[in-house]
Amino acid sequence: MDNLLEIKNLHARIGDKEILKGIDLVIKPGEVHAIMGRNGSGKSTLSAVLAGNSNYEVTEGSVRYMGEDLLKMSPEERSWAGVFLGFQYPVEIPGVTNVNFMRTAINEHRKHKNLPPLSAAEYLKLMREKMAYVEMDPSFSSRGVNVGFSGGEKKRNEIFQMAMLSPSLAILDETDSGLDVDALRIVANGVNRLKTKDNAFVVITHYQRLLDYIVPDVVHVLYKGRIVKTAGKELAAEVEAHGYEEFE
Repeated sequence: MDNLLEIKNLHARIGDKEILKGIDLVIKPGEVHAIMGRNGSGKSTLSAVLAGNSNYEVTEGSVRYMGEDLLKMSPEERSWAGVFLGFQYPVEIPGVTNVNFMRTAINEHRKHKNLPPLSAAEYLKLMREKMAYVEMDPSFSSRGVNVGFSGGEKKRNEIFQMAMLSPSLAILDETDSGLDVDALRIVANGVNRLKTKDNAFVVITHYQRLLDYIVPDVVHVLYKGRIVKTAGKELAAEVEAHGYEEFE
């Protein structure tokens, strides 16, 4: 498999407003791609479209993931196929504990692969191992999903969930938003531990600081629904120094 993800001329809108206006993007296994841009440039829309958010309508173009038509898959099918979205604003799920939420998700993935569910002992061992990736206290497993969590704790929980599901394509939508330096380091270290030659990451951010920890292979600048520049990691430093005015 040469390309993990291949996007061609992708157009998408919400209601009558066109947001993506012709995205072209190719991601290979083992790569980290950073997408930078101002608010309203289409970054979060792109992540939502890839995850299958039904609020957005794709009006033109194609998205192939592992050779398959991603746009024909339901959000559940995308998850089963190994697509993961880390939310900019993780939601709280009162009444559902982390341990039960993730065990259900893990076993749904295993069911799709015709594998038996994990035993309680197997699951708890895996959960403790992955919690250590993001320095999460095991007591969080018995708490409601994101209920009463700080911003940093919510983002750690997102990376913990990603570690548990071990996706082939992880899309992290402004994971650095609202994080202090220590939380940023912990979250980034968790991501770096999960990188392999077979998976890929799309890191969406405004700022270079996250990319000092998660070093991208390719950086794209998104402006008014189009990728207007693509280069190596040095592009992030250029954006940090000069802003987005040069791309207008």
